[in-house]
Amino acid sequence: MKISFTIQETNIHHSLTMGQAQPEHTEAVMGLLLETARWLKSKGSDQWSGLLEGKDSHDTPSAIERGEVFVAMDGEQVAGMVILMKQPSQWDYSLWGDKAHPEDRALYLHRLAINRQYANSGLGQAILRWCDAGIRFEGKDRVRLDCMANNPTLNAFYSGNGYRFVGTNGEFNIYEKPVQA
Repeated sequence: MKISFTIQETNIHHSLTMGQAQPEHTEAVMGLLLETARWLKSKGSDQWSGLLEGKDSHDTPSAIERGEVFVAMDGEQVAGMVILMKQPSQWDYSLWGDKAHPEDRALYLHRLAINRQYANSGLGQAILRWCDAGIRFEGKDRVRLDCMANNPTLNAFYSGNGYRFVGTNGEFNIYEKPVQA
């Protein structure tokens, strides 16, 4: 079942546009996730390492079919991507506890990934900004995400982009940000 939303802004960063991933984007999106996992491994991180073993905890192809994946496009090239879930996943339930439930007013952000050709260009920040101001989901008033607690750069990135630190659950920090009205 496709999720309902309204895109308020498609132009996000220079000439890049943001929109819903389509089935024909699946190969490029999966390639981007694998590229990101390999890059993370080269930096000494085991984050997303399951992807390198063929394990996709977010079942990204199915998330594309459900309409939960959004891509930043540079012409025909996928420059970046993000998953926005209207309902918490099992992972989200494990991290957010009682705050996560099917009727909560949060979107759950996963797998923000940037093609390395666009690294350090501000595209990650532009996608985050788009998630809380460029798209609207009826009944949703906040975006939640998690990241590795032991990654100071990533934690600084999220807090520097207006996400409020909510707490730590095991090896993960959780963050939340209201969407712009």
